[in-house]
Amino acid sequence: MSGPTPDWVFSDAERAGMEAALEEAHAAVESGDVPVGAVLLDSEGRIVARGRNRREADRDPTSHAEILALRAASSALGRWRLEGCTLVVTLEPCAMCAAAAVLARLACVVWGAADPKGGFAGSLGNLLDDPRLNHRVAVHGGLMAREARVLLENFFAKLRDRG
Repeated sequence: MSGPTPDWVFSDAERAGMEAALEEAHAAVESGDVPVGAVLLDSEGRIVARGRNRREADRDPTSHAEILALRAASSALGRWRLEGCTLVVTLEPCAMCAAAAVLARLACVVWGAADPKGGFAGSLGNLLDDPRLNHRVAVHGGLMAREARVLLENFFAKLRDRG
């Protein structure tokens, strides 16, 4: 199921995290990258890492906002197991990023806009809650979805206009 998580109340920390992730998404545009931003919150709700799409800037297909935020968090916290942490991202994670969230042992992923063509946190499937995997990650979608969606729509409209 894609779209907002029914009856979920987002915390103040998750809302602040999404505002920070949207700032990162805006910054991604400067390098010609798709405007997706992510932050990682520790168990107390503090931002410990940030990331933004950098595929164009880095010429690296794995430079997604989520992957870069997870790498930065692991470095900042000195561990790869990010138990108790929450990833907040402006766009529903793809299969690679959803799998990375599982492998990092995150507690939760919160996303903004749904990605019906590539999302694997509810739209095309849900790797975060797949019972066949060794870890499950809670997932809640729809936080500040309009803001995230408009940012993406404007970016792609400008690309089409340049033709």
